[in-house]
Amino acid sequence: VQLQASGGGLVEVGGSLSLSCVASGSITSGYALGWFRRAPGKNREFVAAISGVGGSTHYAASVKGRFTLSSDSAKKSVFLQMNSLRPEDTAVYYCALQTADDVNFRFWGQGTQVTVSS
Repeated sequence: VQLQASGGGLVEVGGSLSLSCVASGSITSGYALGWFRRAPGKNREFVAAISGVGGSTHYAASVKGRFTLSSDSAKKSVFLQMNSLRPEDTAVYYCALQTADDVNFRFWGQGTQVTVSS
């Protein structure tokens, strides 16, 4: 399984950015796709995910109402629209995949930098 993330960049406070992630390889149905981030000097944290069954979305409290997750199951893709960005959103963002038979996200993309300038 491979994950290719794209998007990110530099934006001013209050601005918007969009991230995309495409999964490829041998992936059976029921997988979940999500985004995590790691800010400088901090641990990796969960951002958002869309479940493999039912397609429900889940967000970290810190991004709820500002970030929107969507997916295209046919293309095995997930998109993260980030609005009203804050300096604390600055981090390397990673997409990740959880297979239907696992409780953890075990497959990770390469990460993409998001920098919010104040």
